[in-house]
Amino acid sequence: MLLKELLLVLFERMGMLLILMFTLTRIPLFRNILDREVDARTGTVFALLFGLIGIAGTYSGAIVSPEGIDSTFWVSVLGPDEIMAHSALIGVVLAGLLGGAYVGAGAGFLTGLHSLLLGGLAGPSHAVSTPLIGLLAGLIARFFYEERIIAPIKAMFIGVFAPILQMGILLVYTTSSETAIELVNRVGVPMVIANSIGIAIFVAMIQVAFKEEERAAAHETQRALTIAEMVLPHLKEGLTYTTAEATASILMRELQADAVAVTDTQRILAHVGVGTSRHVPGEPLLTELSKQAIRTGKIQIAMHRDQIQPHHEALGAALIVPFNQSGRTAGLTKIYFRSPKQIRKVEVEFAYGFSKLISSQLTIALAEKLEALMKDAELKALQAQINPHFLFNTLNSIVTLIRIDPDQARHVTVQLGQFMRMSLKITQSLLIPLYQEVEHVNAYLEIIRVRFADQLKVEWKVERGLEMVPIPPSTLQPLVENSIQHGLKKRTNGGWVRIAMERKDKIVRIVVEDNGSGIREDFLDKLGTTPMSGSGSTGLGVHNVNQRLISLLGPDSALSFENRAEGGARVTLAIPYPNGE
Repeated sequence: MLLKELLLVLFERMGMLLILMFTLTRIPLFRNILDREVDARTGTVFALLFGLIGIAGTYSGAIVSPEGIDSTFWVSVLGPDEIMAHSALIGVVLAGLLGGAYVGAGAGFLTGLHSLLLGGLAGPSHAVSTPLIGLLAGLIARFFYEERIIAPIKAMFIGVFAPILQMGILLVYTTSSETAIELVNRVGVPMVIANSIGIAIFVAMIQVAFKEEERAAAHETQRALTIAEMVLPHLKEGLTYTTAEATASILMRELQADAVAVTDTQRILAHVGVGTSRHVPGEPLLTELSKQAIRTGKIQIAMHRDQIQPHHEALGAALIVPFNQSGRTAGLTKIYFRSPKQIRKVEVEFAYGFSKLISSQLTIALAEKLEALMKDAELKALQAQINPHFLFNTLNSIVTLIRIDPDQARHVTVQLGQFMRMSLKITQSLLIPLYQEVEHVNAYLEIIRVRFADQLKVEWKVERGLEMVPIPPSTLQPLVENSIQHGLKKRTNGGWVRIAMERKDKIVRIVVEDNGSGIREDFLDKLGTTPMSGSGSTGLGVHNVNQRLISLLGPDSALSFENRAEGGARVTLAIPYPNGE
């Protein structure tokens, strides 16, 4: 009956101790200590912490004497024939298992010193046995070094031997007096059961805490990866109003934020959610936090309404997340909430992960883009080399003209030289003014007219004020050449090519059309997107032009192909007007 009563008291008191330990596992600082390598500083903190747990385990025990059990909670001193049935070894063994031999010995020293000060029959022996148990637990833990946290069943097995060793040292120290034997018989089994189970439970608590943290981290990482995968295809196309709006919509939906804005380093490109009607794309960045995020490349957290913007009455907090490209801030993602309480640690951690992930992916994308541009530069260099067939035919025409029309021969020779010089010059720049591209086409047409005479008519319709609009070099000439060489190939007379340029809002629309034989239906969906080559094919040159437009000006500038109902083909492209003005 005494055994059962003592066991119930120990389990009851140990329950309170375990609640304290469970609270510890919820504290981030405690988890950080467990995650770090045990150096002198961390080891001291470990030893103090688990030493205090050991002392608490002593107080959570019960006084046992030959007369019976005293379950008084707070004990200041023990009589010479009294002993504590305690759970102090839980803290000492755990110190050794988690922190190593020195930490275990340190925690055991504090706990043993406290037992010595309490006195009683076991006080002096506990001062020796408790540090020894901590030291041995640390040495045993070395056999399980590959495990981050030792398994609970193994910890319980080690915990069985700790009170047995402590009782054995007590009997040796007291030379197995009758009182010592009687008290050991009373407290031995309850202490073995309580301490071993308590150690196993606390280890299980730590494992659960770490698994929760790992699951949370894995979930946030997965969420960041998923959202990044959804956002990245848009951002890789460049920061435009269209890609920014798509990015903001995805982030607001996935993060369940109240509003999201995407900016470049100077202005807002898109704003969705609360306050959308008050934000016009192109509006400059005004807040100091946004400017600071761009300067430093670090996440800024706005926790007050006045840190956001004056006209954001409905929004009270924001995460301002910069994203970089090759080490330079390229823009911001601003995630808005109605209340600062909505910005939890989860949102902040996600913001850090998302920023790093997007930045690294954009840097990789830029490297890929640069590689593509290098290849494109090689293509342009090849394009700068005059087509041998074109050069051969032109020289033959010049030879013929020298005999029958020397002045015309001289004119064609001058035009050929000008065309070659312009071809070499314009390919040295990624973008050139539209007027230079028109001059390049005219130089080409001057040469072509010698061969086709009155069989070909070229019409220009160019709106005024478009001369300086930037365009990739060798964009129009290949399109005009395709119309002449392939579209009008079968026409002996009456062939024409029309080139029209007009501004529509923020773009310049360019149309090249002819009245030739048109484009094969099975080619319409492939032209520009797939490089094609072969006899009679126009696909390779058109593909190069299309990819250059997309790379330098964005997907909205891609070539569009169609056949005219009256016969012939039409190619359309859109060039952004500078500064949207």
